[in-house]
Amino acid sequence: MMDGVTPTRLLVVLAAAACLVAACGSPTPRPEIPEDVPPPPGAPLPFIDVNGPGRTADLLAGWAAGLSDATGIGQTALEAYGHAAAVLAQSRPECGIAWTTLAGIGSVESGHGTHAGAVVGPTGQVEPPIRGIPLDGGPGVAEIPDTDGGRLDGDPEFDRAIGPMQFIPETWVRWGVDANGDGVADPDNIDDAALSAARYLCARGGDLRTPDGWYTALMAYNLSGDYLRLVRDRAAAYSVGVRP
Repeated sequence: MMDGVTPTRLLVVLAAAACLVAACGSPTPRPEIPEDVPPPPGAPLPFIDVNGPGRTADLLAGWAAGLSDATGIGQTALEAYGHAAAVLAQSRPECGIAWTTLAGIGSVESGHGTHAGAVVGPTGQVEPPIRGIPLDGGPGVAEIPDTDGGRLDGDPEFDRAIGPMQFIPETWVRWGVDANGDGVADPDNIDDAALSAARYLCARGGDLRTPDGWYTALMAYNLSGDYLRLVRDRAAAYSVGVRP
């Protein structure tokens, strides 16, 4: 006996430990995060029929399921980002917007639709609706007097950013589109918001596969160098399949 462990028992323990080392080896190192601008496009999207009936983002369920845990992005939100990129790849291929850029924006703006406890439903609907602070010109805040009579943001005095991609009401009125097939362009639906953001970014930046195009698009979305760097860093992490 050796402190209550028989020789046979010890051999079994040692053999099991050896098996674990052989099977597992060293921990897999975290991939290096690229520093490219624009951030890389990430996992390729399968071709889907974006003009089909209903929520065509559902066609990306298998693709999104394989990335959701690793990136920390909810599957429905990830489907929305991928779907928006797929729509633009077919309708405006010269733009080249990647789902990773949309995911970087969605992460910074609303935690992919989960800000303050909000939940993204299976149709992409975000409940409760996400609203930003009043844009009243306070310290560090732009001043944007009301543009929608409070219809979208609930504030008849100053505008507030709305939805998971945080559109200004006036911008949503111009760029908002229906993406989940329910016939309504809704800023509180992450499918609609992601596709609307993609359209806006492509219109502002032109070719988002170039540094100049990507910079121009992101600065039009939010005129802040710190914001741009944060979106880039998160998008770059998603491009190699890890959490930021």
